[in-house]
Amino acid sequence: MIAQFLNIILLSIKLDKSLYKESRYYSDAAIFFAALIILVTSLISILPNTFFLDYMATIIGKVEPPRLAGVIIGGFIGWVLISCYLFFFGAILFPSKSTEKNFKKTMVVVGYAHSPLILNCLILKPSLFFIFGLTYIWYILTLIVGLNQLYQYKNLIKSTFLVTAPIILLIMYTILQISTLLTGTTS
Repeated sequence: MIAQFLNIILLSIKLDKSLYKESRYYSDAAIFFAALIILVTSLISILPNTFFLDYMATIIGKVEPPRLAGVIIGGFIGWVLISCYLFFFGAILFPSKSTEKNFKKTMVVVGYAHSPLILNCLILKPSLFFIFGLTYIWYILTLIVGLNQLYQYKNLIKSTFLVTAPIILLIMYTILQISTLLTGTTS
């Protein structure tokens, strides 16, 4: 069981398509493996988040870190929300001709795709914070590969757009909010 779990993590980190093609990775235990990956990455995220909050405290003042329960619950809520978004847009609104509509498999793919975020445990001091960006990009690539296999898209364009569209919107919204703060105007 542990060997299968570690194999899932390694295949996900290697961006191996077979992880998302073979039915043995979608067994009854798959949802629990995915949940365990979410739990582990949520716990590991505490360390880089602490460094980030300490850095922000030098700019805006003391910031209280979230409680452990908040981090864990937030990780699982994020997992469900991301899975709902991807299932709705990927399997219901924009499916390919051979897309299989299975929400559980979408949750498993999203959970497996979080595997690169385990490498955030390497962030042991603030100067290594750039690793967070690298693992997040790796997570996005893993999610694109997984969705492309799960929804059986013919190329990577559809799954890339599906994954990156909300990120681009969030970046645009953040830039708009920062520009509003800098100019002193409010909406």
